[in-house]
Amino acid sequence: MFPIYNILNIHKRNLKLTNMKQPFTASSSSSSLIRKARLSPYLFTLLAFIVFVAILYGEDFVCLLGQLDPNLDRVATRSEKRWEKLPFSIGKTPDGCDLFSGRWVWDDSTRPLYEESECPYIQPQLTCQEHGRPDKDYQYWRWQPHGCDLPRFNATLMLETLRGKKMMFVGDSLNRGQYISMVCLLHKLIPEGQKSMETFDSLTVFTAKEYNATIEFYWAPFLLESNSDNAIVHRISDRIVRRGSINKHGKNWKGVDIMVFNTYLWWMTGLRMKVLQGSFEDETKDIIELSTEDAYRMAMKSMLRWARKNMDRKKTRVFFTSMSPSHAKSIDWGGEAGLNCFNETTLINNATYWGSDCRKSIMEVIGDVFSKSKFPITFLNITQLSNYRKDAHTSIHKRQWNPLTPEQVANPVSYADCVHWCLPGLQDTWNELLFAKLFYP
Repeated sequence: MFPIYNILNIHKRNLKLTNMKQPFTASSSSSSLIRKARLSPYLFTLLAFIVFVAILYGEDFVCLLGQLDPNLDRVATRSEKRWEKLPFSIGKTPDGCDLFSGRWVWDDSTRPLYEESECPYIQPQLTCQEHGRPDKDYQYWRWQPHGCDLPRFNATLMLETLRGKKMMFVGDSLNRGQYISMVCLLHKLIPEGQKSMETFDSLTVFTAKEYNATIEFYWAPFLLESNSDNAIVHRISDRIVRRGSINKHGKNWKGVDIMVFNTYLWWMTGLRMKVLQGSFEDETKDIIELSTEDAYRMAMKSMLRWARKNMDRKKTRVFFTSMSPSHAKSIDWGGEAGLNCFNETTLINNATYWGSDCRKSIMEVIGDVFSKSKFPITFLNITQLSNYRKDAHTSIHKRQWNPLTPEQVANPVSYADCVHWCLPGLQDTWNELLFAKLFYP
């Protein structure tokens, strides 16, 4: 292709010569000048090139303009909210119904949705009954939205929808818990010998052979490349993420039909985050520090950019699960200082309760970035409803990676896990909400 700067230079010289020969005066014919400009082959080539590029990269131009003018973002957002029928939808949530606003109700007739002993795929870090939890009350709570009902999880419909398709959960161990929950909700319908689960480094794959379907989990706690990407050895206090590195992991996500992202917990190392601007292989590393919010915003934009370039909005769906709360400080809910979720068996009844570990500034970043998204993404806002569930954590009832010290044995609060959740339990509700938003958006 003829370089554009040559076209511009030749066109400038052509206009200069034209102006030298025919100075524009009141008596000059404007139509003659316009006619000559129209007939210029260089000008025609330039205009054709501009039109071609505008058609080819029109969406990127709109994104750029949206960054320059916030009003265009709002216009684009309103336009995107008029998306035609989303893939996989078979109905819609009633108008005015917020599935994420409600209360927990006791239900020992339909809960739990499966038994811990019936799902061999639950990791020992989440099998609370097997590891000595004396009560099962945490299994019998059902989420009840205000003014409407949450659609009942239909495992048959879910499996038939996944026939010939791939569903993937990408993120940290909390997303892995939701992934395992989904497998447990579905596996009983699949005959023995027709299902399997295998792990390949960062990727775990559950295969339903009869359905030619896979449900997968990919370990990427920051979504971006980081120094915590090893699926087994990743307990690193000095965490670093690499700017612009979404494709490091994203190359393993292509071909997914239903994608569920999450990332939050691993960003909570303080008020600042280290960001690598080069490569982890560089001998001298260029590392800067950003506020956690700015670094998180960078990751959210990268995720949405990846989705826009690699997911087909007419055939696929993308979900993002909000931050999962921990209950490490009992003073948050009016308890005694120095305690946490250990031995907690009741719910928090304060409807406005918001734990100190859940940064509202991060929720604001998510809301801001998603509101400007040019790609349809469904937000699973599980934070508030999970905040009430201080009873549902694994606490001390899990496999311990290292032998407990005598000091720990004497003080269970010191090693109680108030981050992860027992299965069956709370995360089954997350998947009920995912089911509802997939089929009834």
